[in-house]
Amino acid sequence: MVMNTEQKKEKQVIAAFDFDGTMTKKDTLLPFLFFAAGKRATLRKLFKLTPYFIGFCLKIVSRQKTKEKVLQKFFAGMPSSQLCELGEAFSTSDALKKLILPSAIKRLEWHRRQKHTCILISASINAYLDPWAKMMGFNELICSNLEIDSYGIVTGKIEGKNCWGPEKERRLERLAGPRNNYTLYAYGDSRGDQELLALADHPFYSTMPSS
Repeated sequence: MVMNTEQKKEKQVIAAFDFDGTMTKKDTLLPFLFFAAGKRATLRKLFKLTPYFIGFCLKIVSRQKTKEKVLQKFFAGMPSSQLCELGEAFSTSDALKKLILPSAIKRLEWHRRQKHTCILISASINAYLDPWAKMMGFNELICSNLEIDSYGIVTGKIEGKNCWGPEKERRLERLAGPRNNYTLYAYGDSRGDQELLALADHPFYSTMPSS
């Protein structure tokens, strides 16, 4: 059988990487809070949020509401330019560098050498993920975006839904189009990545293959 031009054309290959716990040793929001506000102020603010943490553990308060309460406590009322400066500084700081996993960077570099489309997809916030993803050569970033009002002030809320679980799947499909149009590698480490991993032709859970 003679293959036509469409049949011969190779599918696009996408490599989707979770960030916290996959590219890094652990969650990065807390280190960012300490970086942005200092140790004493961060501990004081987090203590005041204890009722929400308890409510989340008891499944009374949603993941998104709990996260927004944290973001509001630290960043609501801040000019977006100031938040961007903090994010830029954190993205190149030793505080973040020491959390990055060399094996994850090696795997990212392998995909880049293959000319694959590399996407960072995370529930973490765009303030520091945006500059970090650009610095590392990702083609696209999908994450939780902080809401900015018409005056350029941070509200502390998340635009739309927190990029976790089913939202990762939905937003990847919105970005990349019909699932059968591409081959997907996916890397994750937690419950929040299960839907993304289930989509993948090549899923990797809590491990980075040797390149």
